[in-house]
Amino acid sequence: MGRQSTRSLIRTIRSFILNLVLSQRKKGRKPILQVIIDLTTLEKVGKFPHLKDLVRVYNHKKGLHIVVLYLVIGNWRIPWSFRVYRGKGTPSPSQLALKLLNTLPSILTESFQIYVLGDTAFGTIQFIEKIRSKEFNHHGILGIPNRRKLTDGRKVSDLKNRGQQVYLHGLAFPVFVSWVWLKRNGKRVKRFVISTKPMKGKTITRWGKYRWQIEGFFKTAKHQFSLHRFGQKTLLGVYRWLILSFLSYILAYLTYLHNNNFDDLDWYDSAQQALVLLLPHILLLSLLRRLKLLNPWFYEHGLELCLVRCKM
Repeated sequence: MGRQSTRSLIRTIRSFILNLVLSQRKKGRKPILQVIIDLTTLEKVGKFPHLKDLVRVYNHKKGLHIVVLYLVIGNWRIPWSFRVYRGKGTPSPSQLALKLLNTLPSILTESFQIYVLGDTAFGTIQFIEKIRSKEFNHHGILGIPNRRKLTDGRKVSDLKNRGQQVYLHGLAFPVFVSWVWLKRNGKRVKRFVISTKPMKGKTITRWGKYRWQIEGFFKTAKHQFSLHRFGQKTLLGVYRWLILSFLSYILAYLTYLHNNNFDDLDWYDSAQQALVLLLPHILLLSLLRRLKLLNPWFYEHGLELCLVRCKM
């Protein structure tokens, strides 16, 4: 796969995804498009001199660190784009996320209300100001640390009422605060969430929980579609591997939706069905390769395998 064919593949995929998302438009009030951003680590062990400083330790994890932009609307859950975090002295995860937001076509931002969901890494003053600027004009539901200071000197952890309007230190406009309870190592942990749009406390909490949808995607992409099992010796090779992994996920998920079986999602079964439905020639080549390996066994038992092309 050459550089040009990689770009062509990306353009084709994005065009297809864009049409799917736009199919969810309705007359009247603009529907909400969830744009979830997060950083995940594709953990690796050993030395990778050919990848220079791309495989590094960050947040106590060694591997390739990528920021992913993930779209959710209706039944569609689709990875849109990603950027590699290169470490200290390079654009931060929140700055990379802003670059990813720039990749959203204007027709999406015109057709939908954009809710940007992210964890504390994206709750910086710069990021909040930018997504609310005229350039983006999105709403944000973002995690913030409990030690975050308010303009009146208090910390976020001092707040007692969900949905309360507050001013974060360094931010000129108000935000609205709530929190969610999560289980971590058998204990309940309180995580604070802000919304740049006026919402009731319970509504902010509900939206704050939606961010975790991307965690399910990361788990599936890694363990079902080998996102973290790259072995290429160049960044371009790794990049192509990630693209193919994301594409495999998308094709399997679209096949699942096509079959209208919403009760149970078996990723392995969906991937096999996608292979039969969308790429039968690849499946056939794989079968022929396996049969070729069995030729000595056929001869040993006095058998001969003969394949004849039929004109239809």
